[in-house]
Amino acid sequence: MGMFVFLPLILPLTAWPVARLAEQHLHPRTATRLLTGLAAAMATCSSVSLGLLMVVGTAQLPGNPLPDGWSDPAVRAAVPYDGIAGRLAVPTLLAVVAACARTGWRHRRTRRRAHRALAGLPTTEAAVLPDDVPYAYALPGGTRNRIVVTTALLSHLEPAERRALFAHERAHLTARHHRFLLTVRLAAHANPFLYPLRTAVAYTTERWADEEAAAAVGSRRTVARAIGRAALVSHRTTPPPALAGLTGFAAPGPVPRRVAALLDPAPLARRWPSLFTAVGMAAWTATAGTAVSAMSSANSALNLALVLHAATPL
Repeated sequence: MGMFVFLPLILPLTAWPVARLAEQHLHPRTATRLLTGLAAAMATCSSVSLGLLMVVGTAQLPGNPLPDGWSDPAVRAAVPYDGIAGRLAVPTLLAVVAACARTGWRHRRTRRRAHRALAGLPTTEAAVLPDDVPYAYALPGGTRNRIVVTTALLSHLEPAERRALFAHERAHLTARHHRFLLTVRLAAHANPFLYPLRTAVAYTTERWADEEAAAAVGSRRTVARAIGRAALVSHRTTPPPALAGLTGFAAPGPVPRRVAALLDPAPLARRWPSLFTAVGMAAWTATAGTAVSAMSSANSALNLALVLHAATPL
Protein backbone atom coordinates (compact mmCIF):
# COMPACT_ATOMS: atom_id res chain seq x y z
CA MET A 1 0.00 0.00 0.00
CA GLY A 2 2.54 2.61 1.13
CA MET A 3 1.84 6.22 0.36
CA PHE A 4 -0.42 5.32 -2.57
CA VAL A 5 -3.36 4.96 -0.20
CA PHE A 6 -3.14 8.68 0.62
CA LEU A 7 -3.23 9.85 -3.01
CA PRO A 8 -7.04 9.60 -3.51
CA LEU A 9 -7.50 11.91 -0.52
CA ILE A 10 -5.61 14.80 -2.14
CA LEU A 11 -6.01 14.18 -5.88
CA PRO A 12 -9.41 15.96 -5.96
CA LEU A 13 -7.31 19.12 -5.93
CA THR A 14 -6.59 18.41 -9.61
CA ALA A 15 -10.27 19.10 -10.38
CA TRP A 16 -10.26 22.66 -9.05
CA PRO A 17 -9.15 24.32 -12.31
CA VAL A 18 -11.73 22.52 -14.43
CA ALA A 19 -14.52 23.39 -11.97
CA ARG A 20 -14.15 27.06 -12.85
CA LEU A 21 -13.16 26.76 -16.50
CA ALA A 22 -15.88 24.26 -17.43
CA GLU A 23 -18.72 26.53 -16.34
CA GLN A 24 -17.23 29.37 -18.39
CA HIS A 25 -16.21 27.63 -21.61
CA LEU A 26 -18.20 24.40 -21.98
CA HIS A 27 -21.82 23.85 -22.84
CA PRO A 28 -23.60 23.60 -19.48
CA ARG A 29 -24.88 20.11 -20.30
CA THR A 30 -21.32 18.88 -20.96
CA ALA A 31 -19.95 20.71 -17.92
CA THR A 32 -22.61 19.23 -15.61
CA ARG A 33 -21.98 15.67 -16.73
CA LEU A 34 -18.20 16.05 -16.67
CA LEU A 35 -18.01 17.62 -13.21
CA THR A 36 -20.55 15.22 -11.70
CA GLY A 37 -18.68 12.22 -13.07
CA LEU A 38 -15.36 13.48 -11.73
CA ALA A 39 -16.87 14.22 -8.32
CA ALA A 40 -18.54 10.80 -8.02
CA ALA A 41 -15.39 8.89 -9.05
CA MET A 42 -13.05 10.86 -6.80
CA ALA A 43 -15.40 10.65 -3.83
CA THR A 44 -15.65 6.87 -4.22
CA CYS A 45 -11.87 6.47 -4.35
CA SER A 46 -11.45 8.78 -1.37
CA SER A 47 -13.91 6.75 0.70
CA VAL A 48 -12.19 3.50 -0.24
CA SER A 49 -8.85 4.93 0.88
CA LEU A 50 -10.32 6.03 4.20
CA GLY A 51 -11.63 2.51 4.71
CA LEU A 52 -8.24 0.99 3.93
CA LEU A 53 -6.49 3.37 6.30
CA MET A 54 -8.95 2.46 9.01
CA VAL A 55 -8.47 -1.29 8.55
CA VAL A 56 -4.68 -1.20 8.32
CA GLY A 57 -4.06 1.40 11.00
CA THR A 58 -6.34 -0.14 13.63
CA ALA A 59 -5.55 -3.82 13.14
CA GLN A 60 -3.81 -4.07 16.51
CA LEU A 61 -6.53 -2.35 18.51
CA PRO A 62 -8.55 -4.58 20.86
CA GLY A 63 -11.84 -5.79 19.46
CA ASN A 64 -10.99 -5.36 15.77
CA PRO A 65 -12.73 -7.88 13.48
CA LEU A 66 -9.59 -8.93 11.60
CA PRO A 67 -8.04 -12.39 12.01
CA ASP A 68 -5.45 -12.85 14.75
CA GLY A 69 -2.77 -13.56 12.16
CA TRP A 70 -3.01 -9.96 10.97
CA SER A 71 -1.34 -8.74 14.16
CA ASP A 72 1.74 -10.85 13.56
CA PRO A 73 4.82 -8.57 13.25
CA ALA A 74 5.91 -10.22 10.00
CA VAL A 75 2.51 -9.59 8.45
CA ARG A 76 2.44 -6.02 9.74
CA ALA A 77 5.84 -5.37 8.22
CA ALA A 78 4.60 -6.49 4.80
CA VAL A 79 2.07 -3.64 4.65
CA PRO A 80 3.26 -0.14 5.56
CA TYR A 81 0.80 1.63 7.80
CA ASP A 82 0.39 4.68 9.98
CA GLY A 83 -1.29 4.10 13.30
CA ILE A 84 -2.20 7.77 13.79
CA ALA A 85 -3.72 8.04 10.32
CA GLY A 86 -5.62 4.81 10.91
CA ARG A 87 -7.11 6.06 14.16
CA LEU A 88 -8.04 9.40 12.59
CA ALA A 89 -9.67 7.56 9.68
CA VAL A 90 -12.23 5.94 11.99
CA PRO A 91 -14.09 9.11 13.09
CA THR A 92 -13.55 10.66 9.65
CA LEU A 93 -15.20 7.76 7.87
CA LEU A 94 -18.02 7.68 10.41
CA ALA A 95 -18.57 11.42 9.86
CA VAL A 96 -18.68 10.91 6.09
CA VAL A 97 -21.25 8.12 6.38
CA ALA A 98 -23.36 10.15 8.82
CA ALA A 99 -23.27 13.29 6.64
CA CYS A 100 -24.21 11.38 3.49
CA ALA A 101 -27.02 9.53 5.27
CA ARG A 102 -28.36 12.78 6.70
CA THR A 103 -28.28 14.49 3.30
CA GLY A 104 -30.07 11.58 1.62
CA TRP A 105 -32.70 11.47 4.36
CA ARG A 106 -33.32 15.23 4.20
CA HIS A 107 -33.58 15.06 0.39
CA ARG A 108 -36.27 12.37 0.56
CA ARG A 109 -38.07 14.08 3.43
CA THR A 110 -38.20 17.40 1.52
CA ARG A 111 -39.67 15.72 -1.55
CA ARG A 112 -42.27 13.84 0.50
CA ARG A 113 -43.33 16.99 2.35
CA ALA A 114 -43.58 18.98 -0.87
CA HIS A 115 -45.74 16.29 -2.51
CA ARG A 116 -48.00 16.10 0.55
CA ALA A 117 -48.45 19.87 0.43
CA LEU A 118 -49.80 19.53 -3.13
CA ALA A 119 -52.14 16.64 -2.35
CA GLY A 120 -55.28 18.77 -2.51
CA LEU A 121 -54.47 20.46 -5.82
CA PRO A 122 -55.42 19.21 -9.31
CA THR A 123 -53.00 16.58 -10.62
CA THR A 124 -51.63 18.73 -13.43
CA GLU A 125 -48.01 19.33 -14.40
CA ALA A 126 -48.11 22.88 -13.01
CA ALA A 127 -49.31 23.60 -9.50
CA VAL A 128 -50.07 27.27 -8.82
CA LEU A 129 -50.07 28.14 -5.12
CA PRO A 130 -51.91 31.21 -3.79
CA ASP A 131 -48.90 32.55 -1.91
CA ASP A 132 -47.64 36.11 -1.41
CA VAL A 133 -44.02 34.88 -1.48
CA PRO A 134 -42.67 34.75 -5.06
CA TYR A 135 -40.90 31.49 -5.84
CA ALA A 136 -40.96 28.55 -8.24
CA TYR A 137 -39.30 25.15 -8.19
CA ALA A 138 -39.24 21.80 -9.94
CA LEU A 139 -40.49 18.91 -7.82
CA PRO A 140 -39.39 15.47 -9.07
CA GLY A 141 -41.61 12.52 -8.24
CA GLY A 142 -41.60 8.78 -8.71
CA THR A 143 -44.73 8.73 -10.86
CA ARG A 144 -45.46 12.42 -11.51
CA ASN A 145 -43.17 15.43 -11.80
CA ARG A 146 -44.61 18.77 -10.78
CA ILE A 147 -43.77 22.42 -11.44
CA VAL A 148 -44.71 24.55 -8.45
CA VAL A 149 -45.08 28.32 -8.79
CA THR A 150 -46.82 30.95 -6.70
CA THR A 151 -49.32 33.55 -7.85
CA ALA A 152 -47.00 36.26 -6.48
CA LEU A 153 -44.30 35.33 -8.99
CA LEU A 154 -46.65 34.83 -11.94
CA SER A 155 -48.23 38.24 -11.37
CA HIS A 156 -44.88 39.93 -12.01
CA LEU A 157 -44.13 38.08 -15.26
CA GLU A 158 -45.41 38.73 -18.76
CA PRO A 159 -46.98 35.84 -20.72
CA ALA A 160 -43.79 35.13 -22.68
CA GLU A 161 -41.76 35.20 -19.47
CA ARG A 162 -44.17 32.77 -17.86
CA ARG A 163 -43.60 30.36 -20.72
CA ALA A 164 -39.86 30.74 -20.15
CA LEU A 165 -40.33 29.98 -16.46
CA PHE A 166 -42.25 26.77 -17.12
CA ALA A 167 -39.80 25.72 -19.84
CA HIS A 168 -36.91 26.25 -17.41
CA GLU A 169 -38.47 24.15 -14.67
CA ARG A 170 -39.54 21.48 -17.17
CA ALA A 171 -35.91 21.22 -18.32
CA HIS A 172 -34.84 20.56 -14.72
CA LEU A 173 -37.30 17.69 -14.49
CA THR A 174 -36.57 16.22 -17.92
CA ALA A 175 -32.80 16.16 -17.38
CA ARG A 176 -33.18 14.98 -13.75
CA HIS A 177 -30.95 17.73 -12.45
CA HIS A 178 -31.78 16.83 -8.86
CA ARG A 179 -29.72 13.66 -9.28
CA PHE A 180 -26.65 15.60 -10.40
CA LEU A 181 -27.05 18.02 -7.50
CA LEU A 182 -27.47 15.23 -4.96
CA THR A 183 -24.45 13.35 -6.32
CA VAL A 184 -22.07 16.29 -6.03
CA ARG A 185 -23.43 17.16 -2.59
CA LEU A 186 -22.69 13.63 -1.36
CA ALA A 187 -19.26 13.78 -3.01
CA ALA A 188 -18.44 17.01 -1.18
CA HIS A 189 -19.35 15.28 2.09
CA ALA A 190 -16.98 12.43 1.25
CA ASN A 191 -14.10 14.79 0.48
CA PRO A 192 -14.25 18.55 1.19
CA PHE A 193 -11.75 19.17 -1.62
CA LEU A 194 -14.65 18.43 -4.00
CA TYR A 195 -16.74 21.35 -2.74
CA PRO A 196 -15.80 23.61 -5.74
CA LEU A 197 -17.34 20.99 -8.05
CA ARG A 198 -20.56 21.10 -6.06
CA THR A 199 -20.73 24.88 -6.44
CA ALA A 200 -19.95 24.67 -10.16
CA VAL A 201 -22.63 22.02 -10.83
CA ALA A 202 -25.23 24.11 -8.98
CA TYR A 203 -24.50 26.84 -11.53
CA THR A 204 -24.21 24.66 -14.65
CA THR A 205 -27.55 22.93 -14.00
CA GLU A 206 -29.24 26.32 -13.92
CA ARG A 207 -27.45 27.33 -17.13
CA TRP A 208 -28.45 24.03 -18.73
CA ALA A 209 -32.10 24.73 -17.92
CA ASP A 210 -31.70 28.31 -19.18
CA GLU A 211 -30.45 27.08 -22.55
CA GLU A 212 -33.26 24.53 -22.84
CA ALA A 213 -35.81 27.22 -22.02
CA ALA A 214 -34.31 29.57 -24.60
CA ALA A 215 -34.60 26.86 -27.25
CA ALA A 216 -38.19 26.11 -26.22
CA VAL A 217 -39.48 29.70 -26.32
CA GLY A 218 -37.25 30.74 -29.22
CA SER A 219 -35.83 33.83 -27.52
CA ARG A 220 -32.77 34.08 -25.32
CA ARG A 221 -33.66 37.64 -24.30
CA THR A 222 -37.08 36.55 -23.05
CA VAL A 223 -35.49 33.98 -20.74
CA ALA A 224 -32.94 36.55 -19.58
CA ARG A 225 -35.73 39.03 -18.77
CA ALA A 226 -37.70 36.37 -16.93
CA ILE A 227 -34.69 35.41 -14.79
CA GLY A 228 -33.84 39.01 -14.02
CA ARG A 229 -37.42 39.95 -13.16
CA ALA A 230 -37.89 36.86 -10.98
CA ALA A 231 -34.65 37.62 -9.13
CA LEU A 232 -35.76 41.21 -8.50
CA VAL A 233 -39.19 40.33 -7.12
CA SER A 234 -37.68 37.48 -5.06
CA HIS A 235 -35.10 39.79 -3.48
CA ARG A 236 -35.12 39.57 0.32
CA THR A 237 -37.74 36.86 0.33
CA THR A 238 -37.11 33.32 1.53
CA PRO A 239 -39.11 30.28 0.38
CA PRO A 240 -40.58 28.04 3.07
CA PRO A 241 -38.01 25.75 4.78
CA ALA A 242 -39.62 22.64 3.28
CA LEU A 243 -38.51 23.76 -0.17
CA ALA A 244 -34.81 23.84 0.65
CA GLY A 245 -32.68 21.89 -1.79
CA LEU A 246 -35.16 21.86 -4.68
CA THR A 247 -34.21 23.42 -7.99
CA GLY A 248 -35.78 26.86 -8.27
CA PHE A 249 -36.18 29.35 -11.09
CA ALA A 250 -34.90 32.36 -9.14
CA ALA A 251 -32.46 30.29 -7.12
CA PRO A 252 -29.80 32.15 -5.15
CA GLY A 253 -26.56 32.40 -7.04
CA PRO A 254 -24.85 34.29 -9.86
CA VAL A 255 -28.00 35.54 -11.60
CA PRO A 256 -26.09 38.35 -13.42
CA ARG A 257 -23.78 35.75 -14.96
CA ARG A 258 -26.74 33.71 -16.14
CA VAL A 259 -28.37 36.76 -17.69
CA ALA A 260 -25.12 37.82 -19.37
CA ALA A 261 -24.66 34.31 -20.79
CA LEU A 262 -28.16 34.40 -22.28
CA LEU A 263 -27.45 37.75 -23.95
CA ASP A 264 -24.46 36.13 -25.70
CA PRO A 265 -24.73 33.61 -28.56
CA ALA A 266 -25.68 30.05 -27.61
CA PRO A 267 -22.68 27.92 -26.53
CA LEU A 268 -21.41 25.19 -28.80
CA ALA A 269 -22.51 21.71 -27.79
CA ARG A 270 -19.09 20.06 -28.00
CA ARG A 271 -18.92 16.74 -26.19
CA TRP A 272 -15.30 17.06 -25.05
CA PRO A 273 -12.99 20.08 -25.04
CA SER A 274 -9.84 20.14 -27.14
CA LEU A 275 -6.56 19.47 -25.33
CA PHE A 276 -5.11 22.64 -26.84
CA THR A 277 -7.35 24.92 -24.76
CA ALA A 278 -7.21 25.92 -21.13
CA VAL A 279 -10.43 24.12 -20.27
CA GLY A 280 -9.33 21.07 -22.25
CA MET A 281 -6.02 20.88 -20.42
CA ALA A 282 -7.80 21.28 -17.08
CA ALA A 283 -10.32 18.58 -17.99
CA TRP A 284 -7.61 16.12 -19.00
CA THR A 285 -5.64 16.91 -15.85
CA ALA A 286 -8.69 16.21 -13.69
CA THR A 287 -9.35 13.02 -15.66
CA ALA A 288 -5.75 11.90 -15.14
CA GLY A 289 -6.07 12.68 -11.43
CA THR A 290 -9.23 10.58 -11.28
CA ALA A 291 -7.50 7.69 -13.08
CA VAL A 292 -4.51 7.81 -10.73
CA SER A 293 -6.88 7.97 -7.76
CA ALA A 294 -8.78 4.91 -8.98
CA MET A 295 -5.59 2.95 -9.64
CA SER A 296 -4.12 3.88 -6.26
CA SER A 297 -7.19 2.84 -4.29
CA ALA A 298 -7.57 -0.36 -6.34
CA ASN A 299 -3.88 -1.26 -5.92
CA SER A 300 -4.04 -0.64 -2.16
CA ALA A 301 -7.22 -2.68 -1.81
CA LEU A 302 -5.73 -5.58 -3.80
CA ASN A 303 -2.55 -5.61 -1.74
CA LEU A 304 -4.52 -5.56 1.49
CA ALA A 305 -6.74 -8.40 0.29
CA LEU A 306 -3.73 -10.53 -0.65
CA VAL A 307 -2.02 -9.98 2.70
CA LEU A 308 -5.24 -10.65 4.62
CA HIS A 309 -5.72 -13.86 2.67
CA ALA A 310 -2.16 -14.97 3.44
CA ALA A 311 -2.54 -14.08 7.11
CA THR A 312 -5.87 -15.88 7.52
CA PRO A 313 -5.48 -19.46 8.70
CA LEU A 314 -7.23 -22.10 6.64
